[in-house]
Amino acid sequence: MKSTVEHLSPTRVRLNVEVPFDELKPNFDRAYKELAKQVRIPGFRPGKAPAKVLESRIGRGPVLDEVVNEAVPSKYTEAVTSNEVQPLSRPEIEVTNIVDGEQIEFSAEVDVRPELTVPAFDELAVSVDDQEVTEQDVQEQLDELRARFGTLTGVDRPAANGDYVSIDLSATVDGKQVEDAQTSGLSYEIGSGELVEGIDEALIGASAGETRNFTTRLVAGEYAGRDAEVEVTLNSVKERQLPEADDEFAQMASEFDTIEELTADLRQRLGRVKRMQQGMQARDKVLEALLERVEVPLPESVVQSEVEMREHDAIHPYDHDEQRFAEALQEQGKTREDFDAETRREAEEAVKTQLVLDTVADREEISVSDNELTERIIYQAQQSGISPDQFIQQVQQSGQLGRIYSDIRRSKALFSVVRQATVTDSEGNTLDMDELLGTQEEDQEQPEQVEGETADRTEEQSEQSSAQQ
Repeated sequence: MKSTVEHLSPTRVRLNVEVPFDELKPNFDRAYKELAKQVRIPGFRPGKAPAKVLESRIGRGPVLDEVVNEAVPSKYTEAVTSNEVQPLSRPEIEVTNIVDGEQIEFSAEVDVRPELTVPAFDELAVSVDDQEVTEQDVQEQLDELRARFGTLTGVDRPAANGDYVSIDLSATVDGKQVEDAQTSGLSYEIGSGELVEGIDEALIGASAGETRNFTTRLVAGEYAGRDAEVEVTLNSVKERQLPEADDEFAQMASEFDTIEELTADLRQRLGRVKRMQQGMQARDKVLEALLERVEVPLPESVVQSEVEMREHDAIHPYDHDEQRFAEALQEQGKTREDFDAETRREAEEAVKTQLVLDTVADREEISVSDNELTERIIYQAQQSGISPDQFIQQVQQSGQLGRIYSDIRRSKALFSVVRQATVTDSEGNTLDMDELLGTQEEDQEQPEQVEGETADRTEEQSEQSSAQQ
């Protein structure tokens, strides 16, 4: 087989392939065998008619068609491998010439990974926020712990933010009762934001037995996007009383004997959390600095696939009802044009990120072990609420295993860049990234994904991601 590569642009090539007939004997054998099963020829059992007899009955054309349909995809893959082409999309294949008995010629246009030049990673320098644990931080954590052991006590005063109240609720739209908004004896924490907008303002300052009215816009149900008149009656008010922060509380709420030991443990835990936050900020800033330093021509088909995937995910909760989706955008102060432009920008940024990190992974010779792949699959299965076996079956059926592999490899590539970059705090002190991020062996344990990676894709997009390996 002979193949050549013609570069149409930095992100697209045309493969021109010539396949001599002497390489196609296995394909012809399979074609005759398959066609013989479909054609009944007197004097021969199904599938046993000789090739010449079969051709005399059905002609040469169906045989060549069968051979071409089977051989071209495999020869395309062979040409991609031999020419070290890295496809990012499905190829557009055209059979350009068939000389019977001599050769088959075809061309295949496909989007490919562009050649990128990345900077020396030790040239990247970013500054991150200090992550000092303050006494206020510790107190807030202690108060949250005390709240778990608090008790609700009725009070004879107007309702305030943070109180727990019992309310009766009803709503109308254009004078018609909204059935989904009728309830009585509902328990609600003022300020939690779990009910409709405007209810907190209506309740604060109200006393038991008082009824107040306000207008809000409904976000779900039959009248989603419509203004509703809401009537709320306050039945009772309770406040949460917190236990004293003393040794007795420490013994009740933890394994520690004293409040000093408990607060010291909270301070230590907060320190670990803040160091992780600092490490993630460093990761994000280093990625941003890296992307700014690399010129990336974007393959249009790949960007368009990313756009379509994001549009699908955005409108899916609205049952793909464009009108409902437009109303939801309006609630956010956006138009469909705003959404389309924003989605396009995000898709381009996502594709750019993927291409740059793939280049980094190649340069750093980063691979993914079976253990790393297994651990990520187990983690994602737990996130999905299904068993690892079920999850593996799903990703294999949808062709997404390659995407998971790529996600891990890109994540490891990014952490490799962060470790080589210079990261300082606001005072100019250089930070130890191994301390903030953990050892390189722990990189795979990070569940966070770099910007632009997605968890769910259609079959076509999954195949596209697999093609990036």
